[in-house]
Amino acid sequence: MDPTYVGRTFPLEQPYLVGVEKIREFAAAIGDDNPLYHDRVAARSAGHPDVVAPPTFAMTLVIPAQDLLIDDPGLGLDFSRVVHRDQRFTHHRPIHAGDELHTTIVVESIRVLAGNDVLGLRTEIVDGDGSPVCTGTGTLVARGI
Repeated sequence: MDPTYVGRTFPLEQPYLVGVEKIREFAAAIGDDNPLYHDRVAARSAGHPDVVAPPTFAMTLVIPAQDLLIDDPGLGLDFSRVVHRDQRFTHHRPIHAGDELHTTIVVESIRVLAGNDVLGLRTEIVDGDGSPVCTGTGTLVARGI
């Protein structure tokens, strides 16, 4: 991989408008019946402006941002050999239905470990005012030949 990519940013051009049904579908897909994820009345009673997204819903935004980078031929990443090593989230506030979120991925590091290419990524998710909503960190490993 091209080490000059360290520090580069890849913002998604379009914001993501979080929908109630998308949150409900995601919660159902992961088998979480928490009423905050499904019921507007329960979410509002708990002090939220609308239905709350499960913490891992942020992957809905991380994946398209990663795709911008992965699809960049200049990076030199052979995606056919990639495994997702880890993913972590720091939530600055919950994601709610109605949020308009903007996502930017940052290449934090590129290393070679034991013949494997290791790509460290940070994804910043902010609201329409630019206030932080979630920071994701993850590592992709392209297995050596």
